[in-house]
Amino acid sequence: MSARPAASRRTVLRGVALTPVAGLGLTACGGTTDDSAAPLTEPVELGPESEVAEDGAKLYRDHNVVVSRSGDGTLKAYNTVCTHAGCPINKLDGTKLVCPCHGSEFDATTGKVLREPAVAPLKPLTVEVRNGTLVAGPQV
Repeated sequence: MSARPAASRRTVLRGVALTPVAGLGLTACGGTTDDSAAPLTEPVELGPESEVAEDGAKLYRDHNVVVSRSGDGTLKAYNTVCTHAGCPINKLDGTKLVCPCHGSEFDATTGKVLREPAVAPLKPLTVEVRNGTLVAGPQV
């Protein structure tokens, strides 16, 4: 006979109930495996230049890009794939980007990390206006 006591019914049921939850946690930490977080490989049209207010920012979720405009009119763009686990950032609160996976926060005007677990800044992109339309692309 074994020296270990047999697991009770309650212990077994608790383990079965927690297994799917543990799997979700591991999936969330693994980042994303689909193409929605792929970096830009060529320039993309985002929308009208007028969508980005002075001293504000606009998140273009479909392209994983955020564009900000300073008080002097200068435009900046960053890739919005979180540098911690590769999750696409889907929330912009003023000029603060918030990652849905682990809560990392970034400044949309500088790309700098405001809150960990991410430690690397967002990747800068080129941005220009062509015929009134914002166009972002990879830096060369």
